[in-house]
Amino acid sequence: MERIEFISRSPSDTWDIGEHIGKYAKCGDLYALYGELGAGKTQLVKGIARGIGVKDWLYVVSPSFTIMNIYEGRYNLYHVDLYRIEMGEAETLQMEEFLDNGIIVVEWAERTNLWNGVIKIYIESTGEEERKIVIIKQ
Repeated sequence: MERIEFISRSPSDTWDIGEHIGKYAKCGDLYALYGELGAGKTQLVKGIARGIGVKDWLYVVSPSFTIMNIYEGRYNLYHVDLYRIEMGEAETLQMEEFLDNGIIVVEWAERTNLWNGVIKIYIESTGEEERKIVIIKQ
């Protein structure tokens, strides 16, 4: 198991951390994001989008009502938000079938039981704008 820890002091720092993740992401990666409301999960996804070459990465928004947004870069970024999903309902989305064409980033991942090999990212508010971001690769 590999653990990497970052400190973000601003939204632009969070974008940079996400960009770093995106540059090293490969097709088939599944990222599970954990953090309270307002922790910066969507800001991190913007950076991941920038890292995989999504042209309009600044316009990445949380798909709270649509459940999934798709962005095109080197490969597709499937941005999933399970905030409005009840525990157990996420399995019906069959997200794993998208892994052949890109990466999946899931906000509110605690609302589902994800597959083996998931990369977990924990975002914790440690100050007004400061965040601790911990990546755990199993």
